This record gives sequence, C-alpha cells and structure tokens, in this order.
Amino acid sequence: MTEIRHIVFDIGKVLIHYDPNLPFSRIIPDEAERADFFARICTHDWNLEQDRGRSWDEAEALLVADFPDREHHIRAFRKHWAEMVPHAYDDSVAIMTGLIDAGRDVTMLTNFAADTFAEAKMMYPFLTLPRGVTVSGEIGLLKPDIAIYERHAQDFGLEPSATVFIDDSYANVEGARAAGWQAVHFTGAEKLKADLQALGVSL
Repeated sequence: MTEIRHIVFDIGKVLIHYDPNLPFSRIIPDEAERADFFARICTHDWNLEQDRGRSWDEAEALLVADFPDREHHIRAFRKHWAEMVPHAYDDSVAIMTGLIDAGRDVTMLTNFAADTFAEAKMMYPFLTLPRGVTVSGEIGLLKPDIAIYERHAQDFGLEPSATVFIDDSYANVEGARAAGWQAVHFTGAEKLKADLQALGVSL
C-alpha cells in the first residue's frame, strides 16, 4: 500500500454538523408536514444543485413557481441556513488540526454552495487552516463524480494513490476510490483515528 502523503477531509457531517430539521422544526412544527415538505419541495436533489453552483435566487424561483403557497417556507431554507450548521465536531476537528500541526498535507473537498461556504468559514475559522479547499459550488462539479476528485488532485498537486479521503457518504468514498485514491468512510472520530492509524498515519 502506498504511503499516505495527502489527507483530504469532507466538511459536512465530518467536521461540522448539518441538519435542515433544526430550523424547520420551528418553521413547520408538524413532523409529517415537515417530512412531506423535504420530500416534495425543498428536496435533497434541489439543494444539491446549489452545491453544483445554481444561485439561490434561481433555486427559490423554480420552487415558488410550482408551489406559490409555500413561498415563505421555501425562502426560509436559505434564510435560516446558519441554524442548520449549529456546531463543529470538536473531536474530528482536533484530528484535522493535529495532522496539520504535525506537518501533514491536509486539504478539504466538499459539496457546498459557494455563498454558504463563505458563511461557514466565518462561523468556523478552523476551515481556513488546511492548505486549501475545493468547493463544488465554485467549480460546477459534485462528488461522487470522478471529475471533482481529479480536479482536486490536479489543483493541489496530489498523487492519487498517496491520498486518503474522509467522507461520511459511502457513495463519495467509492467515488474517491474510483479516482484512484484511498478512502475511509467516516462514522465517528474514534473510528477515523483507527482507520488512519491502519493506513500508517500516526496521530
């Protein structure tokens, strides 16, 4: 196995918590109605297009045209986005900052809208500590497309076989492996420590 020289972190649900139900449990208190809203209106796939680079104005306009009676709820998604990312995972952040302090080459690769990522950096300054980041919304590519891993490796001078990627989404882990990277599926900080140590990355 190739020695790991590059460590790449996902952000959402690895370094910071994300849950759109947090503000919407107040905005749409009824659990069944809220579940229906996320299933039919502000869906995962709709939100993912902002991660690909679509503007929030366009995204909101598309839904308001189809669901004019839900305009207030649709616009609340972006308006209350900061409430969806209420805290960092301190144990995961400690692993990342420890690797940086030890001189390891650490970067980040994330599916994130460009404007909300700028907001996240203000909320969580540790996101500025790695050598750099590839933000899907800034380049129009999404994980798990192989192209985004190739773009990240090219932009940051990474050797794919010497790179390990950490992501909570197994599909994104598989995408990294398809691009020739090593990758681990994140389920918690303790398992991440064990996975990295198994790859020869001391903590």
